[in-house]
Amino acid sequence: MAQKLKTDWILFATVLVMISFGVLILYSASSIMAQLRYGSSWHFVLRQVAWAAVAVLVMMTLKRTHYRTYQSPAVAFGAIGLALLLLVGVYLLDSQHHRWLRMGPIGLQPSELAKPALVIFLAFFVTWRARAINNPRYTLVPAALAVGLVILAVVVADLGTAVVLGGTAAIVFFVAGLELRYCAIAGAVAAIGVCLFIVAEPYRLARVVKFFDPEFRVVAKFDPQGRVKTRLEKSLTTRDTNYQLQQSKIAVGAGGAVGMGLMNGRQKLLYLPEAHTDFIYAVAAEELGLIGSAGLLIGFFTIFWRGWRTAIRMNDDFGRYLALGVTAVVVVQGLINMSVVLGMMPTKGIPLPMISSGGSSLLSTLASLGILMNVSEHAG
Repeated sequence: MAQKLKTDWILFATVLVMISFGVLILYSASSIMAQLRYGSSWHFVLRQVAWAAVAVLVMMTLKRTHYRTYQSPAVAFGAIGLALLLLVGVYLLDSQHHRWLRMGPIGLQPSELAKPALVIFLAFFVTWRARAINNPRYTLVPAALAVGLVILAVVVADLGTAVVLGGTAAIVFFVAGLELRYCAIAGAVAAIGVCLFIVAEPYRLARVVKFFDPEFRVVAKFDPQGRVKTRLEKSLTTRDTNYQLQQSKIAVGAGGAVGMGLMNGRQKLLYLPEAHTDFIYAVAAEELGLIGSAGLLIGFFTIFWRGWRTAIRMNDDFGRYLALGVTAVVVVQGLINMSVVLGMMPTKGIPLPMISSGGSSLLSTLASLGILMNVSEHAG
């Protein structure tokens, strides 16, 4: 007799509420800029709604697709291979930013689509090599090559997403039983890699230096002539790399406990750059206060709770690691975005899942959550 599947209504409802809230706060955050740039205050919202319709359809399709469909070498290696192909393609076709594949008015970010592809690959590979997870030759080296290639292809233009992918891979391998010595080696290599890619791009280095040393006082001790300061400041596209963080903190502080009221925020009035994308959490905090910002945090905590609950209740390893990977990639990205907005981390261009404007991010997130919902239906 076929098993009767039961929808995880808590997870499903949480996702729908967050999508709806995202559209609402997006209108508030973007309406002024959209009116000035495009002559319509609804410009960004209409685009987001169109993407949301497609993304929800994809989510519902994947929700009805048995998760074991992905448990094959063809799917796992095909997904990671396609992601690499698109990442190489965007590097060649978008010579300036290395981020966008344009098809008329539609733009896709392969780095976003690489997230579900990497999660599927990780779940398959870790399950496949479960009994030899600590074997350097047959497990660790091949895994490092595959994951490393994806991260290297992403980090060229998007360090934030590369950190999310690396963090997700680390969580999956740690839970799978990777020995601490290999965890330490991987962590050291990752840290060195992040430092190298920060130093390689002067604007990234400038953001980090100005985050920890805004007045260049420490730098001046090693560079009294100010050459480093001059070079770093020339690399910035804004007058002050901490400007966004300062305006973000003002918005969060002005919101207080209950906020200034929906549509009544002030920092979005051209004070806070990227108010409708990377810093939309600050708009929510200003207009809805601690209640609204905490509500978003609860939303991500609920996804974490349902994803972790699914992972520990699964009877097979593939489903367990699939649920764990999806949960990690969504929650880690959300926490990084909120940490940046609150001034806990240097500025990174990374959207808040389901809330920030961006079709590729929304499609990637809902596709991943659709897979998680299906896994949840099969949890014991």
